Amino acid sequence: MPLAFEQLSWDDTPMGVLGLRRRHDPSLGEDVYEVKLGDEFLMSSHFTVAEIALARLGLAELDRADIDVVVGGLGLGYTAQAVLEDPRVRSVVVVEALGEVIAWHEQQLLPEVVGLATDPRMRLVQADLFGALAVGEGFDPDQPARRFDAVLIDIDHSPRHVLHPSHAAFYTPHGLEPLVRGLAPDGVFGLWSDDPPDQDYLDVLDGAFGRVRAEGVAFANPLTKGTSTNTIYLASEPRRR
Repeated sequence: MPLAFEQLSWDDTPMGVLGLRRRHDPSLGEDVYEVKLGDEFLMSSHFTVAEIALARLGLAELDRADIDVVVGGLGLGYTAQAVLEDPRVRSVVVVEALGEVIAWHEQQLLPEVVGLATDPRMRLVQADLFGALAVGEGFDPDQPARRFDAVLIDIDHSPRHVLHPSHAAFYTPHGLEPLVRGLAPDGVFGLWSDDPPDQDYLDVLDGAFGRVRAEGVAFANPLTKGTSTNTIYLASEPRRR
């Protein structure tokens, strides 16, 4: 019989106490992996539909092969894994602020994404993505001027509900400028959000991209026994000043 509960990792980080735990859900007959930061739940393997959709919807905007991708935020790894499932993808740089999260994958603690960290197309970078962009370091610390075909970000809960106050600047017109510089001329930006579509943020995106939309992704919620919806923002045709 599987253990009802196991604390897999528990670490002090610059953002607070970060924990990864596994619990067995008898109603589903499966193990669930959950991440907490302090008292706040960040993510759960119960809810991965929208994280996967971020990758698939973003890459669907690109009509070519040999795609180079940035994934902002590693988390449980479902977005990065979905990116790697696209045969057109040539390389993936995953930028994750917390080394502890990278260690979960290097130690193979998450069975559904085992092998993610060792995929030859993948490079895991520990860095504050928003901070690096703000000071001109780009997405790839080894090649600051490198441009990517897709940048897919799942870090904050939403543009209004950020994990750290320093992240808020990214969701402004000025904050988008380094992101636009880091995209290929016909590149795409995708952003996951836990909130409904935000017209104010769509207006911000509209100032930096020629094509912008917000797509709702609905999924069954086993906790509420109903349906929940996340939002994926998609922006293409970046406007360079």
